[in-house]
Amino acid sequence: MTSSESWLEKSGIERRGLLFGLGITPWTLPLLSCTGQAGEDETIETLASVGEPGALADLRKPGAPIEAGMGLCLSGGGYRAMLFHVGSLWRLYETGLLKKMKRISSVSGGSIAAAQLGLKWSQLPDDPSTGSSEFVREIVDPIRSLADETLDVSSVFKGIFLPGNVADRVAKAYAKHLYGKATLQDLPDEPRFVINATSLQTGALWRFSKPYMADYRVGAVENPIVRLSVAVAASSAFPPVLSPMILKLDPTIVKATSGVDLHKEPYTEKVVLTDGGVYDNLGMETVWKRYDTVLVSDAGGKNQPEGEPETNLVQHVLRVLDVIDNQVRSLRKRQLIDSYKDKLRKGTYWGIRTDIAEYELPDALPCPHERTLELAEVPTRLDRMKSKLQKRLINWGYAVCDAALRRRMDVDLKPGTFPYPEVGV
Repeated sequence: MTSSESWLEKSGIERRGLLFGLGITPWTLPLLSCTGQAGEDETIETLASVGEPGALADLRKPGAPIEAGMGLCLSGGGYRAMLFHVGSLWRLYETGLLKKMKRISSVSGGSIAAAQLGLKWSQLPDDPSTGSSEFVREIVDPIRSLADETLDVSSVFKGIFLPGNVADRVAKAYAKHLYGKATLQDLPDEPRFVINATSLQTGALWRFSKPYMADYRVGAVENPIVRLSVAVAASSAFPPVLSPMILKLDPTIVKATSGVDLHKEPYTEKVVLTDGGVYDNLGMETVWKRYDTVLVSDAGGKNQPEGEPETNLVQHVLRVLDVIDNQVRSLRKRQLIDSYKDKLRKGTYWGIRTDIAEYELPDALPCPHERTLELAEVPTRLDRMKSKLQKRLINWGYAVCDAALRRRMDVDLKPGTFPYPEVGV
């Protein structure tokens, strides 16, 4: 077996699975270096702001007390996460909890679903008993149509052989299939939708929202005019193949905020971003630091053991990234679960790897653990997905969310029914 075949054999590891799914090997990976940034005459996104000043008044002050309110966090995980979260959002809408959220924070695949939800928020009736058809029409159907398309392969190869970069190609695909020309200013005032990316310059979270976008080390731009497709592409710029997303700023509109230490060029004139999951794969930080009730929908992957990890440079670096990513996710989850136990936060967590039997509900929807683990192993890709698999992922997100809500938050809540009962999980 050649070294390349050996690497392919291990492609079940998510990041390497993505690379090989794209036809990228240790020999072709250097080609991606030409996709890392725009040409000198090309502006990926020139950012400006609109509206009256004052949006920054809502920035959380250091040491401020936790507020009463409920926030939802949507993890990363490519199309797998996007569809799993659609099922969770569906159940949350049915229960009336979705419309009670103060904040919806997302990363990566979770941001694809969150942005569509935010864009169509006003189309969803406050009374869920009258809004089922609207939810399917405005949220479920468009996202499922996107899942019929493969975005990552075409974006990578266009980024290699045509002007521009890979993340810019992904943004254009999102605009074509979901968001059109909508910007952050088309999101609702409440709940606050926060689309998270990671700054490769500062190592901190970069937050896109309607009133402002910000990095606590650099400063903030009030009322930013940024296309939703660009914000989501930055949030889902999975490294190394879909990353980075480069945004150009007008330094005069970047305002210094409390505690900044990098309010200067080049940080105020260009932002280099990668997947939000690099910093916080649960999308939890912006809710955790603000509200007393935290709900987390986790469709992230899991690092697998390797008895004999490869030692060549490319595979070794990718393995290190896998380990780091797994540790970040594990630490966030541990922080969350401990906070529930210690009564520091209210809320509930559900995950794509959860065994629904652990909720000990006699009327939980039938979700055999061996079947749901199959869904957890769907690769982290923006790769076309068959209709039956889409339905299974949505059903699973719906069912485990239903169980978590009824066990941890509202014991009197009546059980739901699968959106697609003909396929189950």
